[in-house]
Amino acid sequence: MAQYKMNILENIEPQERLKQLINYSNTVEVDSHVPPIRYYRSGIEMVRMANVYYNEGSLENAYVLYLKFMTLFLEKIRKHPEFNTVPVDVKARNQCKLREILPKAEKLKQQLLEQYKDDYNRYLAEVKHKKDELEKKKKDQTKKGDKSKLRPSDHGIYSIPSIAKVPGSIADVSYPDSLSNIPVTPTPSAPPPPPTTVGSKNRTEDVPMPVIDRSNKPSEISVRERYDTKVLRRVIVPVKVMTLFQAMAQTNTHKNIETCGVLTGKLERNELIITHMIVPKQKGTSDSCMTMNEEEIFDYQDQHNLITIGWIHTHPTQTAFLSSVDLHTHCPYQLLMPEAIAIVCSPKYNETGFFILTPSYGLPFIANCRKTGFHPHPTDPPLFMVADHVRIENNAPLEVLDLRKA
Repeated sequence: MAQYKMNILENIEPQERLKQLINYSNTVEVDSHVPPIRYYRSGIEMVRMANVYYNEGSLENAYVLYLKFMTLFLEKIRKHPEFNTVPVDVKARNQCKLREILPKAEKLKQQLLEQYKDDYNRYLAEVKHKKDELEKKKKDQTKKGDKSKLRPSDHGIYSIPSIAKVPGSIADVSYPDSLSNIPVTPTPSAPPPPPTTVGSKNRTEDVPMPVIDRSNKPSEISVRERYDTKVLRRVIVPVKVMTLFQAMAQTNTHKNIETCGVLTGKLERNELIITHMIVPKQKGTSDSCMTMNEEEIFDYQDQHNLITIGWIHTHPTQTAFLSSVDLHTHCPYQLLMPEAIAIVCSPKYNETGFFILTPSYGLPFIANCRKTGFHPHPTDPPLFMVADHVRIENNAPLEVLDLRKA
């Protein structure tokens, strides 16, 4: 989930600072091209991440997500032209979340206001302290008869240098623009033009930048979002993710059929740790993989309080890179959480790639791309890159749920 960071805003009065945060949190838009059910699924993930932030003590992050959730489902989603197609049980579940969140958000609001008051009082005390120091320095210099360092004003009175304020406009708040778009279940990719080697065996170091675009694969994903990220938190990937997934996909791989899975876990000490891998029911071909019964995934995550950290899929006969449709598949993951990764396993070439969309170019480009079906994307500047915020852990535990056998 995108992490919200505010620059130092202690010089803004508490009520105004809170107002700025609320105004930002209310900027949620609904795209009529996106099925409303996707927004409801995205909402589950938003609440899950907000709860994680709350438990970690990141109150601003939690508050922003709670407000976006409330804005989306109390107001914006009702204007969707297909709102009436959302199943009654899905709406009922959403209403339960709203009733749970409303008092929590109000409590957070008061906590933040108290925090902002403390920040503002600390700022005023610091300003006074600096002013007092300057006054004392002026008096000491006057006593010594050294007035050469003091600057006379137009009125013949020695003036004190002004104290620069800390930047405090809303432009100094570093936020992504919106979290109204949807994390979608992976739909891996189709055969590309002649391959170029990408990635190294379960490592992210020294991997050449991918230059291929497997542009011939359909997609039903339509997203509209902008995002710019500064610093990505570390993602811990157990080495078992790759070894177990490829073993589970082996039967499909021998038949030249793609396999996909969802990577979930927890946020702990500002690191995202993959603890569970879910392989959903799916239908695969040589160039696609369609997940089924997605509700099973969401139910399992709810039961175990797991956040979505990324996805994984195979390229049975091709190298490890992101095709054009892989880019569209991954985009909603990264919009919701900038650290979200896409892992591509290439058994034939014995390589694994760990990728993200380039934050400054690839992410907004794909988010605003409306094309579907087989379509090419430009490759310069690159739309995706190696995920260098990944760390492979040899002994990290991993739980695997294979819903195909359920």
